[in-house]
Amino acid sequence: MCGIVGYTGSRQAYPIVLKGLKRLEYRGYDSAGVALLDGGLKVYKKKGKVAILEESVLGQDLSGTTGIGHTRWATHGEPSDRNAHPHVSNNGELAMIHNGIIENYMPIKTELLRKGYHFSSDTDTEVLLNFIEDIQKNNGCPLEEALRIALKRVVGAYCVLLVSAGDPGTIIAARKGSPLVIGIGKGEHFLASDASPIIEYTKEVVYVNDYEIAIVKPDELILKNLGNEKQTPFVTSLDMDLAAIEKGGYDHFMLKEIHEQPDTIRDCLRGRLLPDTGQIVMRGVENHLEALTQAQRILIVACGTSWHAGLVAEYMIEELCRIPVEVEYASEFRYRNPVVNKGDVIIAISQSGETADTLVALESAKQKGAFIFGIVNAVGSSIARLSDAGAYTHAGPEIGVASTKAFTGQLAVLAMIALKLGYARGTISEERYIGLMKELEAVPEKVKEILQDTSAIERIALKYKDARDFLFLGRGYNFPIALEGALKLKEISYIHAEGYPAAEMKHGPIALVDEHLPVVFVATKDSYYEKIVSNVQEIKARKGKVIAVATMEDGIIPSMADDTIFVPDADEIIAPLLSVVPLQLLSYYVGLAKGLDVDKPRNLAKSVTVE
Repeated sequence: MCGIVGYTGSRQAYPIVLKGLKRLEYRGYDSAGVALLDGGLKVYKKKGKVAILEESVLGQDLSGTTGIGHTRWATHGEPSDRNAHPHVSNNGELAMIHNGIIENYMPIKTELLRKGYHFSSDTDTEVLLNFIEDIQKNNGCPLEEALRIALKRVVGAYCVLLVSAGDPGTIIAARKGSPLVIGIGKGEHFLASDASPIIEYTKEVVYVNDYEIAIVKPDELILKNLGNEKQTPFVTSLDMDLAAIEKGGYDHFMLKEIHEQPDTIRDCLRGRLLPDTGQIVMRGVENHLEALTQAQRILIVACGTSWHAGLVAEYMIEELCRIPVEVEYASEFRYRNPVVNKGDVIIAISQSGETADTLVALESAKQKGAFIFGIVNAVGSSIARLSDAGAYTHAGPEIGVASTKAFTGQLAVLAMIALKLGYARGTISEERYIGLMKELEAVPEKVKEILQDTSAIERIALKYKDARDFLFLGRGYNFPIALEGALKLKEISYIHAEGYPAAEMKHGPIALVDEHLPVVFVATKDSYYEKIVSNVQEIKARKGKVIAVATMEDGIIPSMADDTIFVPDADEIIAPLLSVVPLQLLSYYVGLAKGLDVDKPRNLAKSVTVE
């Protein structure tokens, strides 16, 4: 969600902070601002894009070798100049930026109002900042200690960067439930909510843990916990390069990331999937094989697109492993007091590894004795560190807000896990095991084949771009892909779309069908094929417009559909990795035809770090 950047060193901070904010625009935001230290405190902030902020400060004094910057995704208070970050304390000495939510801000604000403090914004962030000022004033303590006392009182999630006019070379930072990475340079340090603003300057980073405070100076980094005990920073090297976060000749990140999928799926499988020797090498699974194979139940928790990957995994694991699987929205799981028993396996799926709802759900399940297995894309993320074991998807940085390559990476990892556990449990034959491994190995080339010519999908998008509603239908393994197709179209084009099991449409949604409604069938050849043919006929009988995703050389579905998109043949367990790709492209081209920002859809954030 919100983006954070900080710099302290010998260079001018403003250009570094501004470029960092531009690198974080993919996260979704509604306002931006910077604070610079140069013998005093200078704050500039503006509603709207970073470019508006950049234009508004032309001619201003932007000097200073320490600075912090922020892109805000509104929680408390509407998007506006006054609610934008950084916020300044009542005494004018402190400035702060903040990701997250302070849940108990209102009683603290009431207390401060009684003391005579005033507030220029509607935000919880300004309340926390003035609370820090009040603690410092009343206790005569250093700023670091005032922050520590304040954070022991507040309830919620936070990543804060705090600067003081009285200490112009220092940034004080803290985190709980919202990510923070610190880049280490020579006589300089870089701070950010993810690595994309840092990679241009250094690959040596420290990931700050929950309940840690960082005191960051040009030539010094001190980490302490909330008990004021020094912590040893763990320095790691970033496994990414600058080219991965640039468009590379494509018009949009979303299009680039869709076209990267042959490579990202191959990277996910490389070194793990070895059909020639009949091996799937996944250390996170092998080192905990007994816990996974002996599980009485597997619970999958996720949000959004990752939840759809979990639904596909439910079909895979139950069929191949014969273990009961439940798929839960993380946001509901943590609040409804679920039954979690010792020995249950929780699989957490998250692109960013920082999804707040998923993190809180995992913490609760872990306390109850569950075994946590994380599937994430971001190395060093909070979910990766919280999990007992896990697997990275190796999809590389995903900049487009709507997930594409991270989703297919998740499906590839989940397919390997299901195959490995099924074979270990003896619930699938060796012939089926090897056959599915070969099917999975062939996916990158088949995705490449889909992407060679997308002109038919572009024509379909132009044809239906003015539709008010879409219905997406699928059965079996293709039902979650119908859900994902509907979500993508909603995210990118702002057209209302629903995904349904095809057989369920007769229980309500068929009332929507008329000559104006496009109905997208994910209708590849599988064990449900004859049933899906009947469902297509039911839509056509009511004059609905049918768009079909069909298997190459299928003569029946294309003869019935108004428009058809073809994908290569694949086993139904592996088919979701192929059938989702045309739906990603359909949403992209519809959004493009409507003149929308496909990389940064309105109101959405890439990494949802608040509950």
